[in-house]
Amino acid sequence: MKVLVLGAGVVGTAAAWYLSRDGHDITVIDRREAAGLETSFANGGQVSPSHAQPWANPTVLPKVLKWLGHEDAPLLFRWNRWDPALWAWGLRFLANCPSRRAKINLERTLRVALYSRICLQQLRAETGIEYDQRTLGILHVYRDRREFDHAAAAADLMGRWGLRRLEKSAKDCVALEPALAASAAQLAGGILTPEDESGDAHKFTTALAALAEARGVQFRYGVTVQALVKDGDRVTGVQTDTGMLSADAIVLAAGSFSPLLARPLGLRLPVIPAKGYSITLPVEGDGAPTVSITDDEFKMVYSRLGNRLRAAGTAEMTGYDTSLNPARWHLIRDRAKALFPLAGDYSQAEPWTGLRPVTPDSVPLLGATPLKGLFLNTGHGTLGWTMACGSGRIIADVVAERQPDISMDGLGLERF
Repeated sequence: MKVLVLGAGVVGTAAAWYLSRDGHDITVIDRREAAGLETSFANGGQVSPSHAQPWANPTVLPKVLKWLGHEDAPLLFRWNRWDPALWAWGLRFLANCPSRRAKINLERTLRVALYSRICLQQLRAETGIEYDQRTLGILHVYRDRREFDHAAAAADLMGRWGLRRLEKSAKDCVALEPALAASAAQLAGGILTPEDESGDAHKFTTALAALAEARGVQFRYGVTVQALVKDGDRVTGVQTDTGMLSADAIVLAAGSFSPLLARPLGLRLPVIPAKGYSITLPVEGDGAPTVSITDDEFKMVYSRLGNRLRAAGTAEMTGYDTSLNPARWHLIRDRAKALFPLAGDYSQAEPWTGLRPVTPDSVPLLGATPLKGLFLNTGHGTLGWTMACGSGRIIADVVAERQPDISMDGLGLERF
């Protein structure tokens, strides 16, 4: 079967890898000059089922109201823009905030994330792929006792669905990660997810692309997809700036740009871009963490990538704007310096921003569509790196008309 994968980020590249194992003729198309140069380039670096709690939940509305108008808000909506897609997304987001809906969405997201973590571990064992990976777990830290208690309740719920999470005292947190010593007096406690991981998503993507090419997958870089081509109820190819490409199956893995390609065919994908920021700095001395850390109060994550420290966080709903807002990335730098003052030379911090494809329920869009030959692999939000391998394997199963290893209930477009 001839398969086109649209997008060479970590999600699309992983899909191409798993599709290639079935012997298909695979071509990956990306407008950039190499793999992993968009959202996968400098993300937070965490492989984190522990982040499966959906953005839409009962606790978020008071926080969003408090954050309105604050440039330092972890989640910033710019509602002053007339963007019908953003407003429609916002209404669906509100509909998913009640506790019952949040619990359903947590199970769905966690189902994919846990499966994907297993797939990544298997792929690593099979290939020996290296990407500055660390398998020391992820430690969530809390300053506010009430937030810590709420997180502990959520951790207990995740535990019922197979995610092992362990409550830790402030003293335990410092013992696990001595770089937290400077902030120990502020901590109320933490939650360790020992099987979670971290690693450089860009290194992983480029290494996996090379492995896929060795198996015959073609990567066509510098090619822009202009439109999906339909014949009746079947998608038959894509029109690009270099000509027409036909295929038996097309996997839409274009991240935040997926809805722009699907809309002319009558498919409304409830995916909007959420701009996230990161900084990367060279590590100096012993002041940088070795365990990956999540600071839940500020929605910040920290990952040690070899001799570098990656700090990432915030989400800004501002359309497809990828400009670096100095106030936002300076906020990342200042909060990282406050938590880990001796991690390195913060004057050398390299800022980055990227667009994360977010659904209103935080569950990705996976599987077949009403149009024959078109498959979705998008909408992973902040968990694209976490879910990439599992999503790729699921897509390979669906394209081959095999039953995936996990239930597909609630993962497709039909839920909207």
